[in-house]
Amino acid sequence: MLTFTSLASSSTGNAALVSCGDTHVLLDAGISAKQLSLGLRALGVAPKQLSAIFITHEHSDHVSGLPVFVRKKAGVPVYATAPTCQAWYRKNRCDDVRDLMCPQEPGSGVHIGPLWVESFPTPHDAACSVGYSVSGEGSRVVLCTDLGEVTPRVRQAVKGCDLLVCETNHDVEWVRMGPYPYHLKKRILGPNGHLSNEAGADLAAWAVEHGTRAVLLGHLSQTNNTPARAYQTVSRRLQAMGCDLEREIRLSVAPASGLSDTFRLEGNAVC
Repeated sequence: MLTFTSLASSSTGNAALVSCGDTHVLLDAGISAKQLSLGLRALGVAPKQLSAIFITHEHSDHVSGLPVFVRKKAGVPVYATAPTCQAWYRKNRCDDVRDLMCPQEPGSGVHIGPLWVESFPTPHDAACSVGYSVSGEGSRVVLCTDLGEVTPRVRQAVKGCDLLVCETNHDVEWVRMGPYPYHLKKRILGPNGHLSNEAGADLAAWAVEHGTRAVLLGHLSQTNNTPARAYQTVSRRLQAMGCDLEREIRLSVAPASGLSDTFRLEGNAVC
């Protein structure tokens, strides 16, 4: 059985755990080492039981806990694209982590026990950001956040997944009318920024049309969005295409901090 749990998902910190039997991989480490350890232990996983860490990109909300966690808690391989590894090291100068880094080309994959973890490029204002598709025992989850638009490569990666972790970062009008300076608004709303609720709803609907049975909304801005707003936008889109959110499609929102529900994927079933 393949399982997925978000440890945190917001503009201030992101991390998630994917497990298959005794194999556990961490996707991003954007919260403190203490929070990472507490979250893992709440799921029955000691930090030293991790098999690998995969980093989407070098922004602080995805890597802030990495140096301390790797040095003191985990000591496991850290996978990321080569430009991401380089950008991270230029900023942090942590040789302990650099020695564990395993640079990968975007679009490549690696076997971690029974898991196949494959990256795909995402359009974001980072050195070389990626999302991840994680497969195991006939099921697949896709982490798809931090992207300004949905590209053909993104659609290709999402198509047919059982669980989609889908970015719904902001409400467009809330960004436009909100307190952020113009340059930050332009960045968020641009093609290398973040998906809005509406764009996330479109991606979720497309994924469901192509076989996805569960959608977890993530990476919500705590200034320009609310869980209720994101859920409402996506649920309306799915219901408009005839989806029964009680019986057919599982839709939920990942908490900004703390554990989400654990998704259990087995074959085509998600519970």
